[in-house]
Amino acid sequence: MSSEIKAKIQEDMKTAMRNKETERLGTIRLILAAVKQKEVDERIELSDEHVLAILDKMLKQRRDSISQFQTANRADLVAKETAEMDVIHTYLPAQLSDAEITNLIDKTIKETAATSAKDMGKVMAALKSQVQGRADVAAVSKKVKEKLG
Repeated sequence: MSSEIKAKIQEDMKTAMRNKETERLGTIRLILAAVKQKEVDERIELSDEHVLAILDKMLKQRRDSISQFQTANRADLVAKETAEMDVIHTYLPAQLSDAEITNLIDKTIKETAATSAKDMGKVMAALKSQVQGRADVAAVSKKVKEKLG
């Protein structure tokens, strides 16, 4: 099972090379390197779901970096990380709205019969595949915690 997202990223790399879009090309190469690393490590060809997980992880890394760079007053590095996030976002499906996230959380809590914070793990396990690449998993986790807390 091959990944359509990976194929699109590879095509976009060729386009970025032709158009001499150096910043975009750099970010695309980072994405492909992460994908290739995962394929080599696990000796598999990645599916779209795997690629989305990698992209999600890359976004989280950039969010963390941005908050650290803002603390250090490094606007130049904040701009670089933000630009990389914009490129990564182009390969993710449409983001869920707050209302959609809340509905998914409510539905999943009912389906898993979760009643307290102890059930957080099973709720998040059920939710993760539904929100992967479409919402910040940390933010979703925080909302689940509030509902179950």
